[in-house]
Amino acid sequence: MAHTINPIISSSNLLSLPSFLFPTPPPSSPSHHHRWQLKLPKKKHSLLALCASYEVGGGYPDEELGRSSRTHQLGNQKLDNSQYEDLLKGGEQVTSVLEEMITLLEDMNMDEASEEVAVELAAQGVIGKRVDEMESGFMMALDYMIQLAEKDNDEKRKSLLEVIKETVLTHLTKKCPPHVQVIGLLCRTPQKESRQELLRRVAAGGGVFKNENGTKVQLPGANLNDIANQADDLLETMESRPVIPDRKLLARLVLIREEARNMMGGGILDERNDRGLNTLPESEVNFLTKLVALKPGKTVQEMIKNVMQGKGEGADDPGGDEENTTGGIAGRASVTGRKPLPVRPGMFLETVSKVLGGIYAGNTSGITAQHLEWVHQKTLQVLQEVAF
Repeated sequence: MAHTINPIISSSNLLSLPSFLFPTPPPSSPSHHHRWQLKLPKKKHSLLALCASYEVGGGYPDEELGRSSRTHQLGNQKLDNSQYEDLLKGGEQVTSVLEEMITLLEDMNMDEASEEVAVELAAQGVIGKRVDEMESGFMMALDYMIQLAEKDNDEKRKSLLEVIKETVLTHLTKKCPPHVQVIGLLCRTPQKESRQELLRRVAAGGGVFKNENGTKVQLPGANLNDIANQADDLLETMESRPVIPDRKLLARLVLIREEARNMMGGGILDERNDRGLNTLPESEVNFLTKLVALKPGKTVQEMIKNVMQGKGEGADDPGGDEENTTGGIAGRASVTGRKPLPVRPGMFLETVSKVLGGIYAGNTSGITAQHLEWVHQKTLQVLQEVAF
């Protein structure tokens, strides 16, 4: 029996592609903050009431936006004046969207059971006519507000903001090329078998299909190579940062790239997967050297798990731009003279595939090749756990 496609689309697991294009600044010291206030009359509905007074921390006083201050520190991320201005404008626009949604909701006669549907309809109505006018900092401010709601353990506020986020992403995805739309769907599909079936169908030209719930899903036709390359481009952008903004999304993109490559004619070693990685990265090579020196088993699997979760050799380094010549492969001096980035999931699997390709090309397969294949398989299993 053919697999059914089951892309889960809900606020709780929504980590679709366009959200990544806007970095999420983490909360900073409470002593520096900027407020977006929302004033409205008292309502009996909880989702309306939670918006009555909304404060977003992490900004800076207006006087600090002068020409003398070129950057602003938000947690571990630095924003220049233009990025910070975008954040403030985006926050004001989020507040404006909330106000307009509340105006619509005031005219609806709804009970508690229909409240969730009413909020989604209001979001569709407001965002549908404003999506083309969104400020560049809209998603950045929205993600920031969601972070603060999580920090405050305010599930109602978080739920409302995630409805807005999901609606915006849905509208943005419709404007994207087919292979980008597919990545958005794959990011919301937890089951590996469902992702593989989805990839097979889009590679065959797409169409209208039913998922497990009987809901019809429109799938565009897309090229597997385009999907893999797009995911790889996004990974490169994310992994080149000192701090990974979203490790769940990163893990999902790695899985998409690897699964799309694996379905191509030559698998992960298909010549179309060669994106020009001529020099192997220092951190990934050093970590891989440690792994192959040990016997496959729980110890190695635990090492992989820690790094994929951003611990140990994979821990983020906010000061990654600083000069440091103590790095390098196997303890030798770094070729670039700069401290290498931590081990990144996408680059690590790219390194494993590159080394495997060299082994198979030299016709010297054996225990080392089997060990690397095992490392590749276990890394994907760990990333599946991290992603969903």
